[in-house]
Amino acid sequence: MSDPVRIIEMGPRDGLQNEKTSVSVEARIAFIEALVGAGLDTVEVGAFVSPKAIPQMASSDAVLRGVSHITGAEFHVLVPNEKGYDAARAAGAKVVSVFAAASEGFSRANINCTVAESIERFKPVLARAKADGVKVRGYISCVLGCPFDGEIKPKAVADLAGTLWDIGCYEVSLGDTIGVGTPTKAKEMLRAVAANVPAARLAMHFHDTYGQALANLYAGLEEGVRVIDAAAGGLGGCPYAPGATGNVATEDVVYMLEGMGVRTGVDMEKLLAATNAMSGVLGKPPVSRVASALNAKKKRAASQVP
Repeated sequence: MSDPVRIIEMGPRDGLQNEKTSVSVEARIAFIEALVGAGLDTVEVGAFVSPKAIPQMASSDAVLRGVSHITGAEFHVLVPNEKGYDAARAAGAKVVSVFAAASEGFSRANINCTVAESIERFKPVLARAKADGVKVRGYISCVLGCPFDGEIKPKAVADLAGTLWDIGCYEVSLGDTIGVGTPTKAKEMLRAVAANVPAARLAMHFHDTYGQALANLYAGLEEGVRVIDAAAGGLGGCPYAPGATGNVATEDVVYMLEGMGVRTGVDMEKLLAATNAMSGVLGKPPVSRVASALNAKKKRAASQVP
């Protein structure tokens, strides 16, 4: 449990794409710069999808180009198909992510195709990426429950993860998209998946709708998974899951891990500053429990200064 954990910062993509307020390219770049400055050296910065479908991710090419000057960091972008891959490569992408769902209902609602059809869309992307020397990360949505199909069997997740691994994804991120999982179910799912994909190549992407994300992450750490997707301030949500909150907050994850003696390489003060700056842009406070507590502590300390 003391081995270091790598945090993949999702705020600029999975976080902002579900916010009602669209954020300018300049503000998105400043957010990414601040996150990297806080020690988060792997950041997903945009999505090359239709701006009609997700207007918040418009100009992801400008964002990716705008952070190209930052050294020592790895930037990921989401691509749904070859068209998205072409645009991402033109903007200088070196790591792309493809996404599938563990349920047919969510796959049809989210990307308008079956799970099998989504894999066929990804195969040429993986083949081209391999030829281009581009790494591809795979996402699986609804690994612990679906808003359309209900309970998801661990075998369905394991089979899909194995397929993504077999076609060339270097890492598979397992998403509890609607945040319904609990620790025992998370462990059962991860054990099933680890039979097809090495635990060292798995990531946990847990939303916190029912307040279970940290507990589920701890359960996953016990299973040997050492990569966590998180969003600064707990940004985001899921349009297909009423009431669903964003990814587990990066501050909350860092606080838990560092308190356990697990190294993250993240400077909490700088992370809090990045979160507060974006909260100001969005016009609302962060949902992160740790950010809220630290902000209240700072406010109280400031009020006591003579």
